[in-house]
Amino acid sequence: MRVLSYGVGNDSTGILAAWHEEGLQETDPIDLILTADTGGERPRFYEYIEIVNEWLKERGFPEVTVVRKGGRQETLEENCLRLNMLPSLAYGFKGCSLKYKVEPQEKFLNNSPQAKAWWAQGQLVTKMIGYEHREERRWAKAKKFDSKYEYEFPLVERGWNKAECQAAIARVGLPPPGKSACFFCPASTIPEINELKTEHPLLFQRALIMEANAKLTSVKGLGRRFAWSSLTAHIAREDAFTVEVCRSCIDN
Repeated sequence: MRVLSYGVGNDSTGILAAWHEEGLQETDPIDLILTADTGGERPRFYEYIEIVNEWLKERGFPEVTVVRKGGRQETLEENCLRLNMLPSLAYGFKGCSLKYKVEPQEKFLNNSPQAKAWWAQGQLVTKMIGYEHREERRWAKAKKFDSKYEYEFPLVERGWNKAECQAAIARVGLPPPGKSACFFCPASTIPEINELKTEHPLLFQRALIMEANAKLTSVKGLGRRFAWSSLTAHIAREDAFTVEVCRSCIDN
């Protein structure tokens, strides 16, 4: 059983493009394409899933399976508002990606009849991860096996980075997916925040409401070292602030 952890961005879409170009879906098929929705993804995330699903159906792939956090039925945004806090990345942690990205996918697989049958036979499920080749610090120390999974890094095996993914995506007839991340992600760069403010002003206002609602002591706002509300047209430059990027929940 082969599962693609799909981030709906360049990296994991590049894996799909490579699998199609090399004819591997016929010989070594991907059985499940799994993505997690925090409830606060940028609009492109939801639009692109519809686009890629049409492409997948026409080429013999399974459609994308979208999972969400179980338990208390609230989005990451609702959780932050209820607890008067920001996403954990704003404080230097990665809890939001673990709780809203990793755990829902793990729970889905734990309850999947296909996966349970595979494990019952003593077999490992192959999980495909979209690390780029340049991310050596991540893939070099990543585990290759555990009690349930064998982990594969198809982009690393092909020596592919962002440019190779983009070229392959174009060759197979898909539009560029862009970066996948929550609209209020603390890892957003200054241009990305400005883009959100211009193209999706209501989402930008929701991010500011989250920021204003949070009880902050150790950080200044969604930018950790700065508040998004402090950004104005004349200071919103790429070099205005240093932004810490968390790749655990972002598919570039």
